[in-house]
Amino acid sequence: MDLSVRIGSLTLKNPLIAASGCFGYGVEYADLIDLSLLGGIAVKGLFLTEREGHPAPRIVETPAGMVNAIGLQGIGVHRFVNEKLPELRARNATVIVNVCGTTIEEYAEVSRILSDHEGVHAIELNISCPNIKEGGIQFGCSLSGTHDVVSAVRKVTRLPLIPKLTPNVTSPASFAKEAEDAGADAVSLVNTFLAMVIDVETRTPKISNGMGGLSGPAIRPIAVRMVHECRNAVKIPVIGMGGITDARDVLEFMIAGATAVQVGTANFVDPFIWQKMLDGLDDYGQRHHIARIADLIGSLHTGSKAAHT
Repeated sequence: MDLSVRIGSLTLKNPLIAASGCFGYGVEYADLIDLSLLGGIAVKGLFLTEREGHPAPRIVETPAGMVNAIGLQGIGVHRFVNEKLPELRARNATVIVNVCGTTIEEYAEVSRILSDHEGVHAIELNISCPNIKEGGIQFGCSLSGTHDVVSAVRKVTRLPLIPKLTPNVTSPASFAKEAEDAGADAVSLVNTFLAMVIDVETRTPKISNGMGGLSGPAIRPIAVRMVHECRNAVKIPVIGMGGITDARDVLEFMIAGATAVQVGTANFVDPFIWQKMLDGLDDYGQRHHIARIADLIGSLHTGSKAAHT
């Protein structure tokens, strides 16, 4: 089966992308995984300068998932292009850089810097992290804010532009449409759901930030629904994520409307998951006589059509 898919002007060899925040900068996994095997790597979020993030504890397991509040700790864009990007280039990785900011100007400047460096293939705008109070989700929870930040970044880069949307709004589909109107080439969703875990013995939150983002299989059915709604609202590709652990999960998102997917939390459980998922996709294609995985995108049968399938 031909596993290639297109995101704007970018062709991915397969629909599997390592999700930002769950795969470091990619180089950390390079001795375990052939980075060129993946459709893409969405690297850890970058601000203009280095960022410390929140103090520990920052991660806690939950039933079928985890809650994290890392606080977007990172090395900053300048260290990334000098220290990490050369190795990613050498390993033929398809690099999608997750861009963060506390102001529209910071988003635009980080994106401009990245656009000047060979080896960056796309920009994912993080306007949806629930774990910081300034910037980010302030734009992602406002239609006008989403439009303004996407428009500003669109003016400084020709790279494929992919705003990452929050599920912590009433209608993610309306934000996907706003992003499309502002010049986005695709959207990715969902980021984590705002959540809280309490230690009943001490009656205190189990993570230092009090609240954090819930990820993992627990959120998958909601994420699939939101991806499907966004697919029906926009003409640009949708990249789906949320609790993907095997090939069947990948297929579920794609049938719902995702052109590609991102895998995050599952990396912590099994860093060798990638080849297993690729094998599972190939097996599905053989069993169902499907020549191109792109033919599955948005192929959900509903209503009377489903009854006769």
